[in-house]
Amino acid sequence: MEAVLWLVLAIALAIAEAFTATFLIIFFAAGALAAAGAAALGAPVLLQAIVFAIVSGLSVGALRPIIMRHQRPAAETGETPFGIEAIEGSQAMVLEEVDADHGLVKIDGELWTARSFDGAEKYLPGERVRVIKVRGATAIVWRDDMPNI
Repeated sequence: MEAVLWLVLAIALAIAEAFTATFLIIFFAAGALAAAGAAALGAPVLLQAIVFAIVSGLSVGALRPIIMRHQRPAAETGETPFGIEAIEGSQAMVLEEVDADHGLVKIDGELWTARSFDGAEKYLPGERVRVIKVRGATAIVWRDDMPNI
């Protein structure tokens, strides 16, 4: 019966992690899973609690720093950005008028839907803009006042 309680706790903690995305609660779920294994093998409740504490503590102490280091953006770590992170900050050419509701730009030879960053600005075809951020498949752009980087 104790193994089932530990499994329920592990599942509840894993679900909680899905809503927080902190990469912290999941390690306690791993500890609860290990304690469930200890309970299934017939360990007393005190030993189950010790297994839970040790596995959770070791997971947080050893694995979380590694995950957090790999989660940081490339600009922060000094690595070369790729994917959407590489598009943010790049220049784009307006192909169809860009405003708060619609628009089309060309970024490194690819066509992207675009929206104005503040919603009040309009950019006409032929203007150069800078990609501020990417939301889904839409580039959020602003007038390109910065030098080419």
